[in-house]
Amino acid sequence: MGRTYIVEETVGQYLSNINLQGKTFVSGLLIGQCSSQKDYVILAMRTPPKEEQNESPKHSKAKLDNLDEEWATEHAHQVSRMLPGGLLVLGVFIITALEMGSEFQNTLRRLVFAVEKSVNKKRLWNFTEEEVSERVILHFCSSTKKIFCRTYDIHDPKSSAKPADWKYQNGLSASWLSLECTVYINIHVPLSTTSVSYTLEKNTKNGLARWAKQIENGIYLINGQVKDEDCDLLEGQKKSSRGNTQAANHSFDIRVLTQLLLNSDHRSTAMVQICSGSVNLKGAVKCRAYIHSNKPKVKDAVQAMKRDILNTVADRCEILFEDLLLNEIPEKKDSEKEFHILPHRVFVPIPGSTVMLCDYKFGDESAEEIRDHFLEMLDRMIQIEDLEIAEEINTACISSSMDTEASLDNTDDEQPKQPIKTTIVLKIQQNIGVIAAFAVAALAAGVSFLYFSD
Repeated sequence: MGRTYIVEETVGQYLSNINLQGKTFVSGLLIGQCSSQKDYVILAMRTPPKEEQNESPKHSKAKLDNLDEEWATEHAHQVSRMLPGGLLVLGVFIITALEMGSEFQNTLRRLVFAVEKSVNKKRLWNFTEEEVSERVILHFCSSTKKIFCRTYDIHDPKSSAKPADWKYQNGLSASWLSLECTVYINIHVPLSTTSVSYTLEKNTKNGLARWAKQIENGIYLINGQVKDEDCDLLEGQKKSSRGNTQAANHSFDIRVLTQLLLNSDHRSTAMVQICSGSVNLKGAVKCRAYIHSNKPKVKDAVQAMKRDILNTVADRCEILFEDLLLNEIPEKKDSEKEFHILPHRVFVPIPGSTVMLCDYKFGDESAEEIRDHFLEMLDRMIQIEDLEIAEEINTACISSSMDTEASLDNTDDEQPKQPIKTTIVLKIQQNIGVIAAFAVAALAAGVSFLYFSD
């Protein structure tokens, strides 16, 4: 017996309404949530065509073998940034006028593995062994409306296709539960002088990995209470007249308590490093996660929130570095500080659902630009008045002072094979140049979060 996919009816309508317009195929992504029993698909979006394809329709009659895997995986990577906690890229779809053939299945198999690799390559967290590792491929025949659905184990490159059920349900995510949290961060990443061969982005990620351990090991209060991870999230909630828990429009307030790096259980030593600069990330981050209302567990909710916290900080840093590369920021002199503002988070609702999607906005970007980005990435038009700017802008700072020292507290946990480092020079692209930027970014505002010390 294969996995069952419970699919929002509007996804089926979306697939049926896609017009090939003379193209051999249209491919795209399936978005939703995994659970131990079944998976939920709440969104589908086509991969946007390249500009040259728009300009030259004749090229659209290319064979299926010519599917641009790099373009499709980059789209998946961009879309993954726009997903709140709890939502994942569950798989890929392809629409053709012909029924399923072996060439379609082989192409989809390669694509689903490539997409999974793309969306997870820069994550600060890893999947657990207990989590579902199957991803779905879907073929939709535009002429017969016939659906072919299979899954692959993305942890096994040699896995074979397994059958799966594809079932539609109306209002699937209309009563999903929302989790909200505001995290105040103050992350200091020293830039070792021994790390000049590393890019600023890579070194910052190494620094974020230490902070990620604090988030992973934190204590999570749900509406002010610590709950056993195996308990039902809705335990103690009011029942309706039919005996069902009233979950519609239910929101949970999450607070995170992080432990000090130094505690009685772990011995630690201080290490002095000669540093060429440092990156400081400071501010408040608005986080949201969503979870299905079919007997959700506390551990599922906490996991979804943890991953949104880690994703949103890492994604903002990545977006900032991309912006620095594109704009070729001029080099600063030694001992100067550089201040950058990380993009702040914008949410937009999905019609007929309690789930909201997100995007990131720099201060000089207009609401119209955000709207156009949603249309390009998610193939859906949004109303500007529906945009919810969840955070206020805070400053962020990157300082570079030569020959300074930074003290790091290191525990006996596994040490990185190479020293934690970032370069004073941010390498841009080949033949473009370099940026001597020492990071920093500030995040945005939100509700409330507590750091507790022993």
